[in-house]
Amino acid sequence: MKTYNYTYQNNSFKDKIDYSLFQDEKNILIQVFCGQDDSTLQYIINLLDNNLPNAIIIGTTTDGEIKDRKVSTFRTVISISVFENTFIKIAKKQGDNSFNSGYEIAKELVTPNTKLLITFTDGTSTNGEEYLKGITAYNEKIMVCGGMAGDNGVFKQTFVSCGTELIDFGAVAVSLNSDILQVTNDHKYDWIPIGIEHTIDKVKGNRIYEISGMEAIKFYEKYLGNSDSHTEFPLIVQRNGMSVARAVLTRYSDGSLGCGGNLYKGDKVRLGFANAEMIMKNPVLYLKNINNYQAETFFIYSCMARRRYMQSLIKVEIEPFASIAPTSGFFTYAEFFHTNNRNELMNQTITLVGLSENPSTPQRETINPAKLISTNENSYAKTIQSLTNLIQQSAKDHNEQAKILEEQINYSQNILKNQKQFLRHAVHETNTPLSVIMSNIELYEMQKGKDEYLSNIEVAMKNIFSIYDDLSYLVKSDQVQYKIYSLDLVDFVRSRVYFFKNVATQNSCKFNLESNNGEMLINFTETKLQRIVDNTLSNAIKYTNKGENIDVKVEKVNNFFKFSVSSCSKEIQDPEKIFDEYYREEKSKEGFGLGLNLVKRICDEEGVIINVTSDSKNTSFTYIFKGYK
Repeated sequence: MKTYNYTYQNNSFKDKIDYSLFQDEKNILIQVFCGQDDSTLQYIINLLDNNLPNAIIIGTTTDGEIKDRKVSTFRTVISISVFENTFIKIAKKQGDNSFNSGYEIAKELVTPNTKLLITFTDGTSTNGEEYLKGITAYNEKIMVCGGMAGDNGVFKQTFVSCGTELIDFGAVAVSLNSDILQVTNDHKYDWIPIGIEHTIDKVKGNRIYEISGMEAIKFYEKYLGNSDSHTEFPLIVQRNGMSVARAVLTRYSDGSLGCGGNLYKGDKVRLGFANAEMIMKNPVLYLKNINNYQAETFFIYSCMARRRYMQSLIKVEIEPFASIAPTSGFFTYAEFFHTNNRNELMNQTITLVGLSENPSTPQRETINPAKLISTNENSYAKTIQSLTNLIQQSAKDHNEQAKILEEQINYSQNILKNQKQFLRHAVHETNTPLSVIMSNIELYEMQKGKDEYLSNIEVAMKNIFSIYDDLSYLVKSDQVQYKIYSLDLVDFVRSRVYFFKNVATQNSCKFNLESNNGEMLINFTETKLQRIVDNTLSNAIKYTNKGENIDVKVEKVNNFFKFSVSSCSKEIQDPEKIFDEYYREEKSKEGFGLGLNLVKRICDEEGVIINVTSDSKNTSFTYIFKGYK
């Protein structure tokens, strides 16, 4: 086989095509890679069809073109391949069912001796992954190459062509059928993940709506700012043991983003960036399937992001192949690659196929990529290599720190889990003996009457019960849904004052309970209300000066109810801190410093307003509840 490559620009061919070379050939494949508009593509395929009516022609619009050692933009490359013993078939499919298009194309083109399918799809509407799944469903062993059309990074309208027909939504393909044709393929990736993992929260096929709780477009704006470089920084996901990139091809007005291939809800993804040092390595030596392969031609289908990221340095990936055999191709919006009986949709890769009908073809000497770089380009290359190294090392440091932090978090979570489990068991086991002690105190008092020592025990038990109730609430609060009832605040406070009456007496103080209304109904959880009232009363008993009274008031003020407890005690030095967990102003007093923190949490949850006033004469806690409606 032989391949002849031509460039069309400024309305003319740079090297005029000698059509007489092909007049007597029967097996001619023409690929048109058009970096200009659709009218140019239409003109060229019409021209080629008129002059070479016996040729099979497929074409695509691009984001850059490859002709031998040259990479161009806004030009058109025509690649004419002549085969001696290879029969070529062509097919096209249009429509919105990408899977069916792939299946039908394979069904129409694949023969018992098919060695390769070359296929192009539009780059903005077709779901490339579903298209490839359709081909695989028909025949998983057929090697596929090609890619999705581009439109120079505009992402609005791409075209592919079949014969002289332009297609804006669909696919075209040719099959190469031969008993002697040898085909090998390979790909080079060189994009690596950076930063933390993110989760795909909402997605439909290849359209992403939410990532880690953020609108998809907002996610990219967070990490890239308002840059338009979405395609150069793909989402990287692990699939079938290999890293697969999903580059953004379409941005929708609702904030969602479209990719060439699918992602799935729950996928763990990371943003990716280019490893410039790897890109600049000699691809011929790097790619095991291509190294020492005696090709007669190479077709390259490479991601647009590589050209845009590497700029003029992208030639170091192309020229080594052109030094071996005629080379042509284009920069795609997504690449098609076949491996292990699967067709994969790739982003950010360079994919290529080498073809030969004559395995004895002598191989030309490959070029050292370092010799291709000018002085100015070498300076730029060193800069991006340094930048790549900086990003990689920073990412490595971040990952190491993240791993240490994760271990510490896991350790702390295990401690908290075990602590909570212990507390849960302890609270459960404490309930029974406390109930037994209290019931026996009551039975003894009924039979024997009041006793000073027993009264002291009863007071201590009531303090323990109050602590027990706090701990019980803390353990169960995130597991139990407490019911809301219509409660009479006056009656409820009166019952809790009675409960703590003996405790107050033992501390040489007593309660004065006042109310300006006989009944005050609130919608509240009984357990939560008891925590508020009990903690406030027990704290008043604990800190009130001996011999002083504790004033308890329940008042109706407009549509609100106020519950307040006032006492003569030392001035609170830092009122804002008293609701902090484990905070106690007087270390000599008993307790854990949890009660008021628990009260504050409940009040915040239920919309109860807390007011605290304190001076050298008086300390007052006031809670304002909404009235029952």
